Amino acid sequence: MADLTQSPPAIWAKLPKVWLTSAAILALLALLDTAQVGPVLQGTLESMGHTGLFILFAVLAIGYLKATGAEAVVAEAFKGRQSRMIFLAALLGGLAPFCSCEVIPFIAALLVAGVPLSAVMAFWLASPLMDPAMFLITSGTLGWDFAIAKTASAVGLGLFGGFATMALARTPIFVDPLREVSQGGCGCGSPFKGTPVWRFWSEPKRVEVFKSAAWENLAFLAKWLFLAYLLENLMVLYVPAELVSSVLGGSGVWPVVLGALVGAPAYLNGYAAVPLVDALLTQGMSPGAAMSFMLAGGVSCIPAAIAVWALVKPRVFAAYLGLAFLGSVSAGLVWGLIA
Repeated sequence: MADLTQSPPAIWAKLPKVWLTSAAILALLALLDTAQVGPVLQGTLESMGHTGLFILFAVLAIGYLKATGAEAVVAEAFKGRQSRMIFLAALLGGLAPFCSCEVIPFIAALLVAGVPLSAVMAFWLASPLMDPAMFLITSGTLGWDFAIAKTASAVGLGLFGGFATMALARTPIFVDPLREVSQGGCGCGSPFKGTPVWRFWSEPKRVEVFKSAAWENLAFLAKWLFLAYLLENLMVLYVPAELVSSVLGGSGVWPVVLGALVGAPAYLNGYAAVPLVDALLTQGMSPGAAMSFMLAGGVSCIPAAIAVWALVKPRVFAAYLGLAFLGSVSAGLVWGLIA
């Protein structure tokens, strides 16, 4: 029986909002076009089944990284010469197994320790775009070529942002960049503590971490991918291919620029965006626009943006978005030429 003493905000916070959104969409579809409920639901479940193996590998990889404490390795990227920091930060940014709220205390600790903003910017730009789990989901739906290209683009975007920040470090944009930094967080734990234990299964506490992380991420992926595949099926069914093709199709700069502009407000998260991009490609979206959509959307999505906004002043945050947009468009243009 529900606890009726709880306030409405407390009850709302506990509701499974993503699952409720999916249920509401299906209910609305049943009301407006009953005959399509079965085919849309079947297509959604078939799509999830198609990527099931990739989802399994993804959750096991996340569980392993969490249980071993592999996040501690990332801290090593922020030592040495500034150019070396930028290279390693961009490279590891796409591989770090951080949750969105864990980035905040991690970066806060680096900034307080005096790590150059250029290296932090490189990590910030690359981190939300790719990780092992996202790579598997992307490759399973959009193909290995796109997944590899997006990984390379994530690293490239990090390098571009890092070296641009280093070059402009003495300008008014980046002088005194920080807000009052505190090491808050979500209880994920500091990645600086301890060293990785690769054979974690000999320690019961780490085994529990593995189980917990794997299960939590399975639940996370399941709810978001169900919603994303549901939207994908609806998009293919109801959005005219001619419309998408006329706006985001074709060659040239404009579709890529528009893909980056649309990516920010339309983006759900890195996992849920994959089926949506798959649907848009089916409807006629150009490959370059698809790449700029995913890159710009990933960097500007709410969790990634909050991690930056919480720690730096508005002018630095604006520079972060500007660098993300320019880098995303550049990567989209390059991918459009070689895809």
